Amino acid sequence: MSTPNLFLIYVADVERATAFYTDLFDMEPVMLTPRYVPFEVAPGVLFALWSGGGENAVPSTPRTSEVGLMVPGSATAVDEVYAAWTAKGVTVLEEPHDDVFGRTFVIADPDGNLIRVSPVD
Repeated sequence: MSTPNLFLIYVADVERATAFYTDLFDMEPVMLTPRYVPFEVAPGVLFALWSGGGENAVPSTPRTSEVGLMVPGSATAVDEVYAAWTAKGVTVLEEPHDDVFGRTFVIADPDGNLIRVSPVD
């Protein structure tokens, strides 16, 4: 059976979003096109930015999903990511706090897409 291997994030400005995610996750895109930029996050698995659905990448559109980064280690590891990212000037939506699955926080990308950091399940 097939499993999902492409995760698209709607963005209004591909160049701005590419710079944001390249810096945030310290990764380089597989290729650059005017409206689609994929990053390989695991063999055969792509995380991609897409402006083809630009009408969906407006601040008034509710964000009902999140990009997740699970970090190994204790709550301190989550706090270290928070410190590094806030030093970059990210928009914080939820400051670090303890939840049912451990330490977590949420930021937003320039288009309002949610990014959650939490411990490895």
